[in-house]
Amino acid sequence: MASQESRPTIHIAGTTSHTIAPRAGHHGSEGRLRYLKAGSGAPLVLLHTVRTQAEHFRLLIPLIADRYTVYALDLPGMGYSEIVPGASYDEPAMRTGVERLLTELDLYDVTLVGESMGAVLALTAAADLPERVRRVVAVNTYDFRGGIARSSLLARVVVGGVLAPGVGPVIAGVEPKPALRKILQGGLGDRSALREDYVDELLQVGRRPGYPTVARGVYQNLPSLIAARSHYPEVKAPVHLVYGENDWSRPSDREANKKLLPAADFTQVPKAGHFIALERPDVLADLLNTVA
Repeated sequence: MASQESRPTIHIAGTTSHTIAPRAGHHGSEGRLRYLKAGSGAPLVLLHTVRTQAEHFRLLIPLIADRYTVYALDLPGMGYSEIVPGASYDEPAMRTGVERLLTELDLYDVTLVGESMGAVLALTAAADLPERVRRVVAVNTYDFRGGIARSSLLARVVVGGVLAPGVGPVIAGVEPKPALRKILQGGLGDRSALREDYVDELLQVGRRPGYPTVARGVYQNLPSLIAARSHYPEVKAPVHLVYGENDWSRPSDREANKKLLPAADFTQVPKAGHFIALERPDVLADLLNTVA
């Protein structure tokens, strides 16, 4: 199993690590999923961003664990979830991973909280499993043309290289620390919110055998995340859309989602960027704890 190859260098106090086995009859097409668990109370599931993992929520989990039983998932192939050769990383495949967590653990009355790609998956999983989902908090939904390439010139060059035919897989396997740091900082209003030990952890995960294929697959499937917007009107649970003032999405992108989800609450976080869980976990914690 992939988690035997390396272990996280970051431990979040009060959390324990668990795995979900592939479903019967799905061996070879599904991998083990890893998740962190903490706290007590109604279930709350955290879904991370592009190129990150459950530890993305290291600052948020301690702020909400007194009110919720928190489950922070490593999406399929990412973090320390198993990498399955030939697996798809389009939106429906990743959504299936989220739904496996909810159904295999038999969770009900769930608050789904996702950031970026995770926000899209929170909304589409809620549309699929209305009987299990109580509420959705979608933070900086990653469902617009360009995606992370809007972050900076460096991000455009790197992502363009990863997606290029022929050389793409090679470029995906080369990830210098300064480049990763700079790309991630492009998603922050406060660049000091990116901690060096977190960058080191992401680099360790990036060295897992097969991970460059996963990273390339995720970037290739941005169109499927955009297409997933068609499911937003199917969500029955209350939705709260949260955007950083300086998120990569444009005002037109945000307005388009407000029109698809006209009953949703809307919060814009001043001066914040794309990774609100890193730079303003207090805002998310206050939003979640006041309605627990």
